[in-house]
Amino acid sequence: MTTDRQRVASGSPFENEIGFSRALRVGNRVIVAGTAPVWPDGSCDPDPAAQARRCLEIIVEALAEAGAKPQDVVRTRTFLTDAVDWQAVGLAHGEVFRDVRPASTMVVAGGLLDPRWKVEIEAEAIVGDAQTPDGGSPV
Repeated sequence: MTTDRQRVASGSPFENEIGFSRALRVGNRVIVAGTAPVWPDGSCDPDPAAQARRCLEIIVEALAEAGAKPQDVVRTRTFLTDAVDWQAVGLAHGEVFRDVRPASTMVVAGGLLDPRWKVEIEAEAIVGDAQTPDGGSPV
């Protein structure tokens, strides 16, 4: 059985070169790739909270294009370059996911691709009601 893939493009010139999509929907699952805090003009705010908000804004837009909402998110992963930024980034995450409360991980990484980036975030969502393959409710 083949499941169709719906790709969400970011407009990055690297999508074809590297071979990635901003987000991918397969069935009822939406996976949003690591999302950097870059504005369309290539700029990047130095404030970690502003960076987190920008990452989350891009994620929410990608989710919408794939037919999902923040309420559908079941997991996020946040990569920080400095542990001191955890609270500012966490509070920004809470602005979007406070009531959703997905499983969430924060990792301090040695660095990200662009030295201006202090944070990168990825997300996974499941769209629709949780059902077992036979259509019944999960236990």
